[in-house]
Amino acid sequence: MANYTAADIKALREQTGAGMMDVKKALDEAEGDTAKATEVLRVKGLKGVTKREGRSASNGLVRVHVDGDAGTMVEVNCETDFVAKGDKFGELADRVIAQAVAVGAPDAETLLSSEMDGQTVQAVLDEANATIGEKIEVKRVARLDGENVVSYLHRTSPDLPPQIGVLVATAGGDEQVARDIAMHVAAFSPTVLTREEIDPEVVENERRIAEQTAREEGKPEQAMSKIVEGRVNAYFKDNVLLDQPFAKDPKKSVAKVADEAGAKVTGFVRFKVGV
Repeated sequence: MANYTAADIKALREQTGAGMMDVKKALDEAEGDTAKATEVLRVKGLKGVTKREGRSASNGLVRVHVDGDAGTMVEVNCETDFVAKGDKFGELADRVIAQAVAVGAPDAETLLSSEMDGQTVQAVLDEANATIGEKIEVKRVARLDGENVVSYLHRTSPDLPPQIGVLVATAGGDEQVARDIAMHVAAFSPTVLTREEIDPEVVENERRIAEQTAREEGKPEQAMSKIVEGRVNAYFKDNVLLDQPFAKDPKKSVAKVADEAGAKVTGFVRFKVGV
């Protein structure tokens, strides 16, 4: 029987981020030698990279970086919450966001093909995939430019890293109103900034559904137009940031709050892990 202790298992798990059974098997094969066990994990892991490609990576975290008028956000995914909250995965995410900032990556493809420490980011992820034994991927990358850019990160569980990230760009106003709007975006998940960004066909479809529903409910014909427009406006309030009732003061829209603060929201991005 290999000569190793529970403390050795714990230390190797923390060092590599690999699962308990994988660590125990590697230590058995390496006869308790931690360095050899680490190599075993990596070699076996690399063989399993292709096999893991079809697996779901729905856990993970969001990282952001803001430097004045530019913000960068990345979503790095893994398979389990155990890995998501581990130091090794967090350190990998730190390297990924730093690289995204360094190359000004506007999307995941640009980031993954860029070189970091002599190899592509994709190769770095494959190595982590091999050592940790889980599918690890960069799902999304976003870059937001504006006069002022702020970020907000939210933890959906206290023992996990942030899984919701927001960037908001504003012109005018102060940082506090921009941060309040970023928190609002995290909570209310708008899909677009303005009504004009919604496909007209989508709006017309919502209008048809609203009218059909109202008729099936037996609403009076003379009130039909007003009812339909009211329901279409409700759709806008669900999806359009500037139309949404502001989280801190629902009697005002986000647009109204920004205007009163002398600010204009010029853009936003919201990531939620696994969505």
